[in-house]
Amino acid sequence: MRVLLVEDDAGVADAVTGALGAHGHLTERVGRGEDALLRHHDNDLVLLDLGLPDMDGLDVLRKLRKMSSTPVIVLTARGDERSVVRGLRLGADDYLVKPVRLAELLARIDAVARRMPTAAQSPGMVRVRDLVIDLEARRVTAEDDEIELTAKEFDILAVLARNLGAAVSRQQLLDAVWGDAYLAVSRSLDVHLTQLRGKLARPGLLTTIRGFGFRLED
Repeated sequence: MRVLLVEDDAGVADAVTGALGAHGHLTERVGRGEDALLRHHDNDLVLLDLGLPDMDGLDVLRKLRKMSSTPVIVLTARGDERSVVRGLRLGADDYLVKPVRLAELLARIDAVARRMPTAAQSPGMVRVRDLVIDLEARRVTAEDDEIELTAKEFDILAVLARNLGAAVSRQQLLDAVWGDAYLAVSRSLDVHLTQLRGKLARPGLLTTIRGFGFRLED
């Protein structure tokens, strides 16, 4: 994969570039937001720092999303909840706070790569851990044993499965499952999510992103 690393710290850039190269990725590094806006077309994924010398990284992300669907992983020291939520809402595919373990970064890149259009995942079948989620048949199985879900529980899981590894906001879930006209926003969703977690019985599979939404972990 061709990765554009937008990072003005040479030490961090060298460490990340080395790890990516060892994992088989080709890395191009730029240190300015304006350069990122010019160079993203030639790459498959963008690793974006927010503390850039010429412009705020969130502004770079906003502009990128207006012109491209290239996956973006934010990699920054800015770990406050407001920045994380803003980054995800502006279209980041993932958000990692420095110092980040390189093994985790590589795993996150692999997860994003599996969601790209060239991935071999069947559009009607999602596999995560030992679960098989059949979106067309509306069935969830684990080693051929079916996990019984209600219609709403499956609808919620299906939305998360279609965005495997990506953050999905509460509002996105509500709109997808109940429709735009649904008004009793939070409580019913929380109840269904609690029941869904209990039936799946796999800790850490369905995680909450505080202040934003949820993610089905890859």
